[in-house]
Amino acid sequence: MINFEGQVVLITGSGRGLGFAYARCIGQLGATVLLQDIGADIDGNGSSPEVAETAAQRLQAEGLDARAVAGNISSREGCHGLIDQALTLTGRLDALIHNAGWVGYESIETIEETSFDRMMAITAKAPLWLTQAAWPAMKAAGHGRIVMTTSCRALYPQYVHKGLASYSAAKSAVVGIMNVLAAEGEEDNIIVNAVSPVAKTRMWGINSEPDELRPSEVAPGVAFLASTACIEGGWVLRAANGQFHATKAMEAEGVDYPRNLQATPASTAHEVAKSWPLIAIPDVEPRA
Repeated sequence: MINFEGQVVLITGSGRGLGFAYARCIGQLGATVLLQDIGADIDGNGSSPEVAETAAQRLQAEGLDARAVAGNISSREGCHGLIDQALTLTGRLDALIHNAGWVGYESIETIEETSFDRMMAITAKAPLWLTQAAWPAMKAAGHGRIVMTTSCRALYPQYVHKGLASYSAAKSAVVGIMNVLAAEGEEDNIIVNAVSPVAKTRMWGINSEPDELRPSEVAPGVAFLASTACIEGGWVLRAANGQFHATKAMEAEGVDYPRNLQATPASTAHEVAKSWPLIAIPDVEPRA
């Protein structure tokens, strides 16, 4: 049975939507939940500290131990400051869930470097800097759980949306970061995974309880990843509509990378073109 009694969990972007659902679920399991949310609008602009404070008050009214923490995570300094604040407030940090983010549409002709960098800062850099700041305390405690957020919009070509190059780049970067940190943290019992959630929130233009794809139906999977019951890192947990599927890229059996890919040989561009039907085979396996 999963129990967070005596544990502290920090969740970014937890004033609304998925982050709030994670905080409620994990708080109900006994954790002290720290809610960070800059209170930006749907485009990621502006700030409103009342968003996190109101969310914490709602959970407190339900009898949960929830506290709002202020912090702008758009820079390394801000991320480190947030973790320092959390540790000062509670004296420990057992799990970190980076949920904050937004969806920004820009066609290839209109992408600006400033908007691309801003997307990378919140979506890819922030989980890296937050983890870096939390790492020493988790390492000293001999335990820690990190949950990052990616998206099937980046991972699966059939789900991409036009105009989401920056978003997809950042969400793809998260998987690479997660893979490396999962390996780095293993010996210190710091388990690092990612979630790819789907829920109807204000990102969908939904500001009330949806009739399907509810944030609360994603939350149990994230609660598991943040708990001591989760003992394996390097997974992407796809979560939607109360269903879960954990996946990771794995090399084919028998491959001696990089000398023998157990693949189709070709020595000229002509041979590659001729063999393309054999070369271009998607890695798709049926699920048990």
